[in-house]
Amino acid sequence: MSTSQGFGYWVRWQVPVCALIFIVPAVIALNFIRKGNAEPLKSCVLWKPCWRNLNPLWLLFYRAFACLCLAWTLYSMVSSHGAFVLYYFYTQWTLALVMCYFALGTVISAYGCCGSSSSITNRDKEFKGKSKRLGPLAQKEILAGPWGYLMHAMYQTSGAASILTDIVFWCVLVPLLVNVQFELTLLIGALHSLNALLLIGDTALNGLTFTWVGFAYFVLWSCLYISFQWIIHAFGSSTGSSSRWPYPFLELDTPWAPLCYFGLALFHVPCYWIYALIVKGKDSILSRLFPHAFVKV
Repeated sequence: MSTSQGFGYWVRWQVPVCALIFIVPAVIALNFIRKGNAEPLKSCVLWKPCWRNLNPLWLLFYRAFACLCLAWTLYSMVSSHGAFVLYYFYTQWTLALVMCYFALGTVISAYGCCGSSSSITNRDKEFKGKSKRLGPLAQKEILAGPWGYLMHAMYQTSGAASILTDIVFWCVLVPLLVNVQFELTLLIGALHSLNALLLIGDTALNGLTFTWVGFAYFVLWSCLYISFQWIIHAFGSSTGSSSRWPYPFLELDTPWAPLCYFGLALFHVPCYWIYALIVKGKDSILSRLFPHAFVKV
């Protein structure tokens, strides 16, 4: 349904109700982040694998490969459908975020590998050894800096957002579009699969945790996308240009709009929980199957 209906479209009772549904969680998430509830993060966890005898170069190469794969996918999508897809769909937003995570992860892994003077043997022994050699300043030196915390936040946000996009596409949108003209191409399939698959591969190698603090970043990410969509659609209405919402459940011209927005907001919880379960399952299962090779964080 077209949003080019002028001022009347934005004075419906659904608009303020739907606005509150995503503004209130955004305010709560911002307040939670501003309080500094993030757990201390060791810098070595950002680039060392969770496998005791695995050289960190493998994690570096994997992240570089994943970044190139996602960059090529985005490039192919833009070449086929135009640059508007980069800001129009949540999937492209998420894919770009995952690509940025792997890009930053590649840089941090490269920095960590270059700064390492010996191969990885035992993370705990190395940590204690550094503390004895470096003295009181060791604690500060092994803690991650702002870029490390940004990478961790991107990792948690990317994981949950990828689960959300893939479930919504394969379980909701594809069945709805079965009776209309819709061609499921290899590129579209990769666009809605590579993000989660590559992240799960990274999860199998890295030692990063998945805490509920990251849920606040996930909420902000989705709220930022919805706010952006509202802004460009409001601008389109005011200028008389015709455009459509990228997803039918974002449409405001229906009495069911608040229910759709509320359901979408609630759906963020299981999406984050699913990826958190993947990380916890990895730690629990692999530590039992490979007690001498797997390093549990």
